[in-house]
Amino acid sequence: MRETSLSPDNFIYPLFVTFGKGVKKEISSMPGCYQESVDAVTKHAKEVFSLGIPSVILFGIPEHKDESGSGAYDEHGVVQKAIRAIKNKVPELVVITDVCMCEYTSHGHCGIIKNGDVQNDPTLELLAKEAVSHAKAGADMVAPSDMMDGRVDAIRTALDEEGFAEVPIMSYAAKYASAFYGPFRDAAESTPQFGDRRSYQMDPANRREALKEVALDIEEGADIVMVKPALAYLDVISDVKASFDVPVAAYNVSGEYSLVKAAGKLGWIDEQRVMMEILTSIKRAGADLILTYFAKEASKILNK
Repeated sequence: MRETSLSPDNFIYPLFVTFGKGVKKEISSMPGCYQESVDAVTKHAKEVFSLGIPSVILFGIPEHKDESGSGAYDEHGVVQKAIRAIKNKVPELVVITDVCMCEYTSHGHCGIIKNGDVQNDPTLELLAKEAVSHAKAGADMVAPSDMMDGRVDAIRTALDEEGFAEVPIMSYAAKYASAFYGPFRDAAESTPQFGDRRSYQMDPANRREALKEVALDIEEGADIVMVKPALAYLDVISDVKASFDVPVAAYNVSGEYSLVKAAGKLGWIDEQRVMMEILTSIKRAGADLILTYFAKEASKILNK
């Protein structure tokens, strides 16, 4: 009598969109994952949907970066183009977009910089502009990952004012300053050029603080809340699920993925079994949705 079951319905598959045409460049630290141009990512999205995975989340890699991350809210940006292309070719696929500045800023931080520090309030306006631009392009859901205080309220207000009241927000509500993000920063080309993100991401030692962060985001209008990373924070996922009556997502992040891939390649572990055990543990802890680079591989196993 199995208590916890996995389904492709539980998965959200991350995709990295870059400029150019015919681009499909494997990410060296994330085997099986790619930076892809809009034409290539659209084909990839069709493959994802054919496996029964209902949703993707898009991360953008612009051709040019600047201090204010203007590519994030450019109507002709790579993510905006990808949204339109995917919704045209695979309209049933739910397209979620990452809302953050770090992929688009020349300094690699998630907001406006002044005197070497990230400025919370000036960043909110830009995040709201980015979310609205994604909604105008056809995004089904937006997912702010920046961890600025008040950003859910700013985005919800902007979406409502622009006629997108039906677009839900999946908030990275409890996002920790984790060492497991390394491969992702290679993939998204978003490594900070100075300092780190500990001033606005959470201390890995803090458990109760996560509940405060989640409560604030729900109060501001978040429809789904996320815990990131997943594997080292299963207790936090469980706490959030037990404390709030909203859907809970968990991000099985790049470092968690790459460790399994590396050990599997060396023959140290049974890669498929470890993958399924990890995903089951995240679901068992309370996650309704799992963002994971394993989504395609796991779905192929589950579909059998």
